[in-house]
Amino acid sequence: MAKADIAVVLALLAALASALGNVVRQRSAQEITDKEVGHLELFKMSVRDAKWWLGALGAIANYVLQAGALVLGSVVLVTALQVTALLFALPIYAYMTRRRVTRWEWTWAVLLALALAVVVTVGDPDAGASRGSLGTWMVVAAVMGPALLFCVLGARFWSGTVAAVLLAVVAGSSLALFAVLTKAVVELVRGGVGALLTAPEFYVWIAAALAGMIFQQSSFRAGSLTASLPTSVVAKPLVGSILGIAVLGETLNTEGPMKFVLIAGVVLVVVATVALARGEAETISTTNDQRAHPLEQQPADCVQARGQSA
Repeated sequence: MAKADIAVVLALLAALASALGNVVRQRSAQEITDKEVGHLELFKMSVRDAKWWLGALGAIANYVLQAGALVLGSVVLVTALQVTALLFALPIYAYMTRRRVTRWEWTWAVLLALALAVVVTVGDPDAGASRGSLGTWMVVAAVMGPALLFCVLGARFWSGTVAAVLLAVVAGSSLALFAVLTKAVVELVRGGVGALLTAPEFYVWIAAALAGMIFQQSSFRAGSLTASLPTSVVAKPLVGSILGIAVLGETLNTEGPMKFVLIAGVVLVVVATVALARGEAETISTTNDQRAHPLEQQPADCVQARGQSA
């Protein structure tokens, strides 16, 4: 089996672990408190929640498998396949909540799978370097730093959907940065502990992972999941691909007429991802509402009969 094939398998396993972790952590974020709390306070409360830790184990497994995939494949390939977490989350959440997957959801799932197959096959992404130059990273910091800071500050001034989208952008971008830096960290580990601890990438890598988890949890609480989930899911592969190409010199096959097929595949991936994520988020939100207000979901005559018997 070729390295690229092994990378695909590991990336898909990472997406499965991510799906398990996300479903559990989403439920934890919605159930842990009814109060308005800050990002760090929510994270502290989550750390004390046993359900959140089950989801965190899924996230850790995702990171480990993702690191293995990045050793063998490109950031563009691995982050693109992370979108398949939505495909895995669909039946997982349906099983946990005892609901059926609709035909509409399966349609978008199939379209997403086909679009990803087109992007991976036609684009044929090639892995570049493991580490970017200091000058390139300085440019990235000058662009990403103010943009993400604006999102964090903006989420303090705006609420609801806008806040959820802004925080989800921070979460997805942080996890994309984490994926890119993972290649550098794996390369540094081969040089020994000393080389790892003296490299700035190692500390930014840790900060990116923590930021991704903290702001993802906050985005789940800030507003509707129909806003936060699609945004974070789309932001990660898009930002990851841009960083992989700009920082690590990765390439995509954009020659001849296949370039238009690749563009169409990318567009379909984005559209299908947003549609599927919104559908899953609406289902999660509806389930949470039913759990929080069970009497409101019962037929009126059942509620009336219960009141008369009391």
